[in-house]
Amino acid sequence: MRILHPEYLWLLALVPMLALFIGKRGSSPALVFSHSSVARMLGTRRRSVFGRFTTGFKLLAVALLIIALSQPQLGKTTTEFEASGIDIMLAVDVSSSMEAMDFTLKNKPVNRLEVVKAVVERFIGERPNDRIGLLAFSGKPYVISPLTLDHDWLGRRLKALSIGMIEDGTAIGSAIGAGVSRLKDQQSKSRIIILLTDGMNTAGKIPPLLAAEAAQALDIKVYTIGAGTRGVAPTPVVDPFGRKTLQRVKVNIDEATLKQIAEKTGARYFRATDTSSLERIYAEIDTLETTTRTIKQFEHYRELFSSCIAAALASLGIGLFINRKRLP
Repeated sequence: MRILHPEYLWLLALVPMLALFIGKRGSSPALVFSHSSVARMLGTRRRSVFGRFTTGFKLLAVALLIIALSQPQLGKTTTEFEASGIDIMLAVDVSSSMEAMDFTLKNKPVNRLEVVKAVVERFIGERPNDRIGLLAFSGKPYVISPLTLDHDWLGRRLKALSIGMIEDGTAIGSAIGAGVSRLKDQQSKSRIIILLTDGMNTAGKIPPLLAAEAAQALDIKVYTIGAGTRGVAPTPVVDPFGRKTLQRVKVNIDEATLKQIAEKTGARYFRATDTSSLERIYAEIDTLETTTRTIKQFEHYRELFSSCIAAALASLGIGLFINRKRLP
């Protein structure tokens, strides 16, 4: 619904003023009496409300005519567009080691996965024209979302990630293989995997460097991110009595392999100890060549002018009919 000439709608303010004027104005007397008591003797106490209805329908007709002047239209707009830019698969580690509490979010200590989810959510919001998919991995990879432009839905799937949702382990090679499988048939100029992990390959049937060679052969870049502080990190541990305590656990990230994966595929390796590490990835991705975005917009509107005129005439006709039929 849209109004082509909304300035005419200001005339609707005159309708209440017109109603007040009509209400105060009285008709000239048909008979003149020498004393009001004579008129009271001839009159009746019963009053008809038909006169009020007549005035109401006339005022409604005036309001509808004003609305008709504003030229209202009813219709719909359909927009179709082809995605531009890059196809991206986000691979997020959800193994038990991601529980380490060496990150902060809003000045509160949180585990690694929560920080990664927050940073990735912002990343998704900054790439509205790219198709983005999401897979989680620990002992094996699991596709959470295929490539999609529905980033709202993707964001909800991202928030649902949790530690322990997949059998434990760190299958880096299998995660890259799953991402390559999702990207290999796509026709975009740039296809990218962004893999976030805090450990080393301990599970899966595909060696990480072999998976990187497959990505290289298909011209798929693999950005790798090592998440976590260096040295030791406070990690929740359950004691024999079922109590959860924080213990300082040594951080083991296979940075050498992650660097080789990135270099082999023409990408870069980052160490994500804070949000600025991922911001550098955004800058790197933004420099990649993107395809042209094509937008097609279709609009179809139906004029409501004649409908408003017809309604005004009908309202006026009803008012005249009641005026003729009302009781004296």
